[in-house]
Amino acid sequence: QVQLVESGGGLVQAGGSLSLSCAASGRTFSTYRMGWFRQAPGKEREFVSSISGYGRLINYADSVKGRFAISRDNAKNTLYLQMNSLKPDDTAVYYCAATQRIGDWKDPSGSDYWGQGTQVTVSS
Repeated sequence: QVQLVESGGGLVQAGGSLSLSCAASGRTFSTYRMGWFRQAPGKEREFVSSISGYGRLINYADSVKGRFAISRDNAKNTLYLQMNSLKPDDTAVYYCAATQRIGDWKDPSGSDYWGQGTQVTVSS
């Protein structure tokens, strides 16, 4: 069982930056691939980024490539998402997720655990 708690959301102007964190419980953090998903009002939850257990493999959605950076600190059981050059289209609730399944992980249904989400609002 893994519990995930996000923090760091808020309101920022377009072009600004925010950093999200996700604290995980348990002693097996490094055995999980970790990811960020987001859900805007009226839209389906979508993949943002993922990182393998020791950080060797990282994936990004095309919409955030070059602007967002995912990282993890296994000693602190924490996942991060640095978001730069934010746009109004980035406005959404951002969710931290964990999975031990193998294979492509772009579909939210491939997640084993979810955090409660943190709101990110980008004003124009």
